[in-house]
Amino acid sequence: MFTSVLVFILVLSVLVIVHEFGHFIMARRAGVWVEEFGFGLPPRVIGKKIGETIYSLNLLPFGGFVRLHGENTEDDITKPERAFLKKGKFTKTKIILAGVFMNFMLAILCFSVVYTFSGIPQESKNVKVLEIRENSPAKDAGLQEGDIVRKVENENVFQNDEFIAKVDARKGQATILTIERNSSTMEITVFPRNDPPAGEGSLGIMISSTEIAYPPIWQRPFYGAFYGLKDAFFWGKVVLQGFGKIFIDLFGGTVPRDVAGPVGIYALTTEAAKFGALALLNFVGILSVNLAILNVIPFPALDGGRLMFVGIESLFGKKVVPKLESTIHMVGMVILIILIVAITAHDIQRLISSGGVSGYIESVFK
Repeated sequence: MFTSVLVFILVLSVLVIVHEFGHFIMARRAGVWVEEFGFGLPPRVIGKKIGETIYSLNLLPFGGFVRLHGENTEDDITKPERAFLKKGKFTKTKIILAGVFMNFMLAILCFSVVYTFSGIPQESKNVKVLEIRENSPAKDAGLQEGDIVRKVENENVFQNDEFIAKVDARKGQATILTIERNSSTMEITVFPRNDPPAGEGSLGIMISSTEIAYPPIWQRPFYGAFYGLKDAFFWGKVVLQGFGKIFIDLFGGTVPRDVAGPVGIYALTTEAAKFGALALLNFVGILSVNLAILNVIPFPALDGGRLMFVGIESLFGKKVVPKLESTIHMVGMVILIILIVAITAHDIQRLISSGGVSGYIESVFK
């Protein structure tokens, strides 16, 4: 339990600190005074001023924060030329989006490392049997894991979709598969089911036409970076679709089921860590994409909310009164905290009713 909690805190902290580091670097480059870079959340335990910035260690070990001069109101501005509120729209936009950019970069890095060490997936033109369900037509016919399907009724198959289409077209009929096993070729007759159990398919097998390749060591980081970038965009699309579904459900009067708060993320992190460092790193990449996209939602207190006010300034040529903007962000933060508490309570209920972390994971992926 202690190790799981420690890993969870470390993962969240890395995600948030990387995000805040983006704001920190861009603010410094733009000439904005960074008053404090905090590790953890207040109250402050210890702080040391280096240059013009206080670097603090705070009591609550979750993430971190960056405090910019003149970030919320004009009341405490002592250096107007160094204040965030006094900067131009383009500069503000760069500072706001820097955190999102850093989270995407972290995701790409995580995925790249995973591919570098675990190999590069490539299409092989071999439809390989990975798993066979009990009491399935494939099991009854004598198909084995590791078999490569070459033909269906004497027609060549090179990809999963081809194989599935040809087999499904012969549901309820005797179907001859030509397979390769241990460098030998043989024929097996199977009877695809008309009404298979959910998730099993007509034959009850799991197949893949993708194989893992291992390029020379010096090439792997480059391949890893390429596939890492593709994964970041893939998960970005998945997350956007997920958020879209959540909003559609909310406007339709339905409470979203598949929303996880801190407890849910803890459970998923714990499960990912069981499969090793690479699985955990891959999960961190997915979380980082989630955090990046969540932050650009135009809701007060989020980066997207701040960006929304920059957009209003651009549209009307006039700034929103800083005190009003600050108040709106404060209200947004309260709403976010209430939502997090509600989601956490729901997660705890699911965790208890599911009988622990493993049961919770099963309920999430049902």
